[in-house]
Amino acid sequence: MNIATTIPLPPISLPEPLADLVVERLRSLIVTEELEAGTRLRERQLAERLGVSRTPLRDALKVLAAEGLVRIEPKRGAMVRHPSPAEIEEKLSVLAVLEGFAGECAARMATDAEISAIGRLQDELTAAFERQDRADYFRINQDIHRSIVAAARNETLAAVHMQLNAQLAFYRWKGSADLELWNTAIAEHATLLELLQNRDATGLAEALRTHVASTWREMRRRPSPA
Repeated sequence: MNIATTIPLPPISLPEPLADLVVERLRSLIVTEELEAGTRLRERQLAERLGVSRTPLRDALKVLAAEGLVRIEPKRGAMVRHPSPAEIEEKLSVLAVLEGFAGECAARMATDAEISAIGRLQDELTAAFERQDRADYFRINQDIHRSIVAAARNETLAAVHMQLNAQLAFYRWKGSADLELWNTAIAEHATLLELLQNRDATGLAEALRTHVASTWREMRRRPSPA
């Protein structure tokens, strides 16, 4: 026997797929309205701007089309779109259930280290709020919610949550533009942390369900700008 054939080969380490990186960058440009609704996404110009070929760009556009942030029209290409109020409400109703379940599980299963880490993120969130750093606040807020979901120890939940949360990124960014809504959200986050620290599964589940939809309810109550 050739002994060389019995030696296990090391795993091949691949970088993050390029299309995934392009998706993240494009999503950010759309969510923060650097690319506004109705903007025609011209492949050559966009590929040059992002420093990629058209193949990963086209793959990324398909992902964003599935998320509702891009509309691809035959023979006309892709265009930026924003989710309608009906789409947002439908997705939020599902996300609220997912996060409520995640909170219930996390309160029981999170390690003390995970809870401490979420507490540190809460401190960073408060600091971003106090200096009115909207971009940093948005990023840390997402990290907190993802950390709670991760602490639930449910891979299926985490996968579905990640997909749906991405589809609601535009709405979440839009809600952070209003200082009054921002004040409410930061207070709710403090309550979420306290419930998690107390391992109050029922209370955290209910608070997360309410928190997910609270900004949307307030936005819907307000008159549209003239």
